[in-house]
Amino acid sequence: MIRTVKGAARRVRNAATVAWEKQTLGRLYSDAAGNLDPELHLREAIDWLRRAQDAGNDRGFSYGTRLGGGFLPSYPETTGYIIPTLLRAADARSNADLEERAIEAADWEIDVQMTCGAVMAGRVTEKPRPAVFNTGQVLLGWVAVFERTREDRFQAAARRAADWLLEMQEPGGEWIRGNSPLANPRSTVYNVKAAWGLCRAGIVFENPAWVQGALRNAEQALRHQTDNGWFSCCCLTDPDRPLLHTLAYTLQGLVGIGLLTGRSEFLSAAAASADALIRLMDGGGFIPGRITADFQGAVDWCCLTGSAQMSVVWAQLYGITGKEHYREACACVNRYLLAHHDVSSRDPAIRGGVAGSWPVWGEYGQYMVLNWATKFFVDALLAERGFGQRSSSANAVMG
Repeated sequence: MIRTVKGAARRVRNAATVAWEKQTLGRLYSDAAGNLDPELHLREAIDWLRRAQDAGNDRGFSYGTRLGGGFLPSYPETTGYIIPTLLRAADARSNADLEERAIEAADWEIDVQMTCGAVMAGRVTEKPRPAVFNTGQVLLGWVAVFERTREDRFQAAARRAADWLLEMQEPGGEWIRGNSPLANPRSTVYNVKAAWGLCRAGIVFENPAWVQGALRNAEQALRHQTDNGWFSCCCLTDPDRPLLHTLAYTLQGLVGIGLLTGRSEFLSAAAASADALIRLMDGGGFIPGRITADFQGAVDWCCLTGSAQMSVVWAQLYGITGKEHYREACACVNRYLLAHHDVSSRDPAIRGGVAGSWPVWGEYGQYMVLNWATKFFVDALLAERGFGQRSSSANAVMG
């Protein structure tokens, strides 16, 4: 009886906490109040990334912020793939400051690279532990900056990271060893996005072994795809209902490797899943944040991060195929993203950043603005902006 009473009291407290968070934290992040000007939103998102880099005492990008708090410490993983975004934005806006920021971030990544060559899991203030996925993401950044500057230090860092990835890889192409402590090592099909970084390094630095390692990983990813395009073993927390975020990572990796190597089966696999997600998306651009094996929504909240990633994937597929339904899907989901992007907050840690979920109490990045959600939003807006000059080669370098 005492145990029953305590359980009931705990449920009451939990319900009260949830209600308090929705009322107090939820109101801190606002929608766009009908202002869907993409140039305004792009400018605010880029300015948020600037503030996220300037917030700490290093040149990495802050993880983000919990609503109502300040900027959190820098995050090596996502700083790595923000770098290519800054370079694209620098070109699109003729802005030398963004290019300089990208180079500074790449140098910081060298400073925090582990002695084994890997990139650490978690925020920079945590105990360094090597992480396969994070290492592949920073490879994308180092390779992009090397191609821009031709500076040897970026090549040296990339080589050490790529060698470590190859050393950790299993004969079948998967990575069991070296995964982030947050990951289930048997459910990391999304590591194919790390394989994309390995593939990019292999091509730019002319190392066929790295390319072959990336191809082995992409091939094993396809073994997890079902007939309807869904991927098993593809989520940090719930493989039976994977996050749109990790499914989108998988598609990004397959498209990236497919474009770099000319392997059409990777592009076809990504297209099958991308087409199923178009059918799932409603007319307002909402995509559920978790997806079941029959491509149905499992939750009533949107993972804004994954939606922005899917916009990028659809843009790439439009660049490859010219099929209008991909362009239309980009426009539809981008309108949803614009409508749920806070560009009016007085809090500089919120204004211009993108929340993990909508509503903001959704499970993914709950009550948080995230640097990678903001990065993918910038990518999505830049990609749609460039539809007048459709080019698969340009899409191939998206990080």
